Amino acid sequence: MSFTSPTPASPGSARPAAVVNAEIRALWSCTDGALSSADEARYQELLVEWAEAVRAALVKAA
Repeated sequence: MSFTSPTPASPGSARPAAVVNAEIRALWSCTDGALSSADEARYQELLVEWAEAVRAALVKAA
């Protein structure tokens, strides 16, 4: 099963870390713990997006 984002982020827009985290959780819950290669690629993209969102939130808070 391949999971795609219902609302992909456009360049320059940042989704909150909580939103990205929810998508990561949904991805894992739909795969029964075994990611296809497409799901793994999406997971890696989401991890990068989540890290950027966390960094952005920390900078904004500082």
